[in-house]
Parts: sequence; structure tokens; C-alpha cells
Amino acid sequence: MAAFDTTRPAPFGAISIFRFVQFVSDAYLTVANWNDARVTRNALGKLSDRELDDIGLCRGDVEMIGR
Repeated sequence: MAAFDTTRPAPFGAISIFRFVQFVSDAYLTVANWNDARVTRNALGKLSDRELDDIGLCRGDVEMIGR
């Protein structure tokens, strides 16, 4: 039975590139989540008190829903 050494060091700069891509990806997800919350708050803010009551919310809950 042969044994192979499967551990090799990463190529030069690979870890730095990975961390940069991960940072950009995390930043994109943060902005996307913020935008989704903003759109939700705006849509709920346009509803009347009667419409909000129909879905079980009050005007004060709109800010908490977006978070």
C-alpha cells in the first residue's frame, strides 16, 4: 500500500486573494441585506393603519420588522 503526502502549501498570494474575495462577498451581502430591510420598511410605511392592522402590525412595528 502506498502512502501519499496530500498536504501542500498554498500558492503564493492565494490566502490573501481568498480573504479579499471573502471580504467583498461579505460586504455585498451586508449591502443586500440592508437594501432588503429598507425596501420592506418603505413598503410597510406606505400602508395605512387599517392595512397594517389587517396583517397584525402597528405603525411602531414597521421599524422593528426592517431590522
